Amino acid sequence: MHIRVIGAGVAGLTAALELAERGARVEVIDRGPHLGAAACSWCAGGMLAPWCERESADPTVAELGHRAIDWWLRRFPGTTRKGTLVIAQPRDVGELTHFARRTERFDWVDADQIADLEPDLQGRFHKGLFFADEAHLDPRSALTALAARLVELGVSLRFGVEAPTGDRDVDRTIDCRGFAAQGDLPDLRGVKGEMLLVKTREISLQRSVRLLHPRIPLYIVPRANGLFMIGATMIESSDRGRVTARSAVELLNGAYSVHPAFGEAEIIEFGADVRPAFPDNLPAIRECGRTIYFNGLYRHGFLLAPAFATQVADAVFHN
Repeated sequence: MHIRVIGAGVAGLTAALELAERGARVEVIDRGPHLGAAACSWCAGGMLAPWCERESADPTVAELGHRAIDWWLRRFPGTTRKGTLVIAQPRDVGELTHFARRTERFDWVDADQIADLEPDLQGRFHKGLFFADEAHLDPRSALTALAARLVELGVSLRFGVEAPTGDRDVDRTIDCRGFAAQGDLPDLRGVKGEMLLVKTREISLQRSVRLLHPRIPLYIVPRANGLFMIGATMIESSDRGRVTARSAVELLNGAYSVHPAFGEAEIIEFGADVRPAFPDNLPAIRECGRTIYFNGLYRHGFLLAPAFATQVADAVFHN
């Protein structure tokens, strides 16, 4: 069976891998000039936090998302499973209580326990929530690893290639173009996200840290070599433009309130892109002739892509 996957973001690569692992002959094409150039997942946080996401997401996100942790652990050795720490300033401790009521699979932690988990936060926070079973990864390293694995399996990856108008030369087409597919999926909307990548050796974090705030909640995700991803805004907009000054100031102020060392960090990158979302903020798989559309991952790309990629492969092989 010859399958063409359009789009080399997290949706396209996970779907391609599921199909290739089952024996399909797969090719992946992407309009960007190189891996990540046209994928909003290149700017993702990479948090595998299904139970934290219960606070504001549909229960389906946790039900399907928890499977992603094992999926990534099997396929990407850089996946780190050390949990998620959720904290708040003393004046915002009520946000922790609200968060706890809407989530599950966590433990309350006090100042000493926070210091044990993250020594560099000693004395800075007095109460928090620890989700021990959650994980995180570096999206760019993960996508690169998936692409390399696909090549090992004989999959052709071609960049700088526009989607063809027909699919007569393949058995099935898997359309994973994200927001670029809006012309075929009219109920798809764009949600802009902005992020900041900084570098500092003055602080070390072992896990994702979420700071709750009534107006500017944010997360900080550690990466290799002193890098930290700080994000992320959610703006109902399909404009892929640059990060706004307001967002940059809010992200930097939030990080500084977690630890002053972030005030001296080197800014490596500002990033912004548009996440594809359906009205219910849940992904969907839609079939139209020989084309399967896999889209709408919203802000849960790395968390939900594995489960839906498996569903895509099931649809291909069972139909």
